[in-house]
Formats: sequence, structure tokens, C-alpha cells
Amino acid sequence: MKLFLNAVGLRGPGLDGWEASALILAGKVPYLAAPTAIPPATLLPPNERRRAPQTVRLALAVGAEAFASARLAPADCAAVFASSGGDGETIHDILATLAGPLRELSPTRFHNSVHNVAAGYWSIATGAKTPATSLCAHDGSFVGGLLEAGAQALAAEGMVALIAYDLPYPEPLASVRHIGAAFGVALLLSAVSSTQSLARLEIELCAPDSYACTRPELEDLRRNIPAARVLPLLEALARGEEAAVELDYFDDLALAVRVTPL
Repeated sequence: MKLFLNAVGLRGPGLDGWEASALILAGKVPYLAAPTAIPPATLLPPNERRRAPQTVRLALAVGAEAFASARLAPADCAAVFASSGGDGETIHDILATLAGPLRELSPTRFHNSVHNVAAGYWSIATGAKTPATSLCAHDGSFVGGLLEAGAQALAAEGMVALIAYDLPYPEPLASVRHIGAAFGVALLLSAVSSTQSLARLEIELCAPDSYACTRPELEDLRRNIPAARVLPLLEALARGEEAAVELDYFDDLALAVRVTPL
């Protein structure tokens, strides 16, 4: 599969936007660990903004950054949303309510519990009437989303946004499903190059091999946050050099990606 990468949005621990993060990923400035900064969902109307959970705010933040960088209108672009577990905080609150004496669920909590909640809020925020896909493949959700977005871009010969995000679960869920920190990434993918294209991506499934990020701190993020499995690709893009990287998918399957900066 051959694709073109046209813009990036990024939020993670110590990674506050693609422009600043690219310098870190290229090894030009030190990595300084810090909690993930998730800005308010200013694209949403006031009522929806108050109801939007952290997952939605994170997804909207990285998506908006990517489209602003490419100077493209998100309303004109199909989108694929990928998350390994959706909104764990909302699920925790619902389960806690059901386990208590008063079992009436908050309508807002119930509304926010569905896996495609970020896609719904994205459509409201951008006015998009284009297709939106929401998927989950456990720890392989980022690569699953990349394959889906790439297939859609090739089939439609247009631009498709991939927005992948994960946030930690509260306890006691965190004890059985550990996600290291909040992390979100958006990639704008297309079947043909344009003046905005940053790199050409050639991707194919492969047998897994040992592959790690160049910095231990980034490798820790990659190993502990499913959405952060994108980091080897972003490191190659930030360095501006042609590189072959590998993205973890499942235990017996990975994705080989050749990154050719343009």
C-alpha cells in the first residue's frame, strides 16, 4: 500500500503539538516528561463543549491541529477514529453507578460511553457530513486504523484523516488494563501527492521483529500506550531521512513502513 502523509497532529506526555514535538523526535532538543496537555474543545458549541469527555477533547485537539497545518477544511474529509478502549473514565463511572444503591445513569454519561463518541463530536465540531469510521483492535488499534484509513484513501482517491487516541483507565480497571498516559495522534493521508505532502509511506504486513524508538523515554511511551505505536513513524518523519520502520500490530504480526520524506 502506497500513501502520502500530508499533516500531523500530536499530543502526548512531553509532546505538545507536532511542530515542537518534531524537534524532540529528531533528537535536536531534549525530551522533558510532562503530563499530556489536553486543550478545551473550542471547536464545539458551548453545550457540547461542557459535555465532552477527555477522549473527545484529545481527539479533536490532534485532528484540528493536523487540518490547520494542512490548511484544509475538515468538513470535506472522511475520518477514521481508532482507540484501544474508548472512554475508560465514563465506563468506570457507569459501572460504579450500577454497583451502587442508586442505579440511575446520567444520560450524558451513557451518551459518552459509546465507542464512536469522538466521531460524533467531530461531526458536530466540523460540520462534516463525510463518512466517519470508529474501530478498536485492542493494542493493535493504531495499525488497524492506519490500514483502514489507507484503504479508504486509495479507494476514494481522496484525503482521509486518521485520528488515534488513548487515555488511562481509573482504578480498579487500570489494574487489569494498563495504559501509561493520554496520547493522541492525527495523520492526514491521501492516495496522491500534493504541495502539502510531507512524506510517501509504503506499508505492508510483516512478521514482527525487534524495533524500538531511539530514545528510552519515547520507547517507554511506545510500549505502554497503544496509540503511541506511531512513534517510530514520526521519528523517521522528524529526522527528514528515508527510513524503514516497524509498527507493532499483534503478537504475530507487524506493519513495515518505508518513510520517504518529500
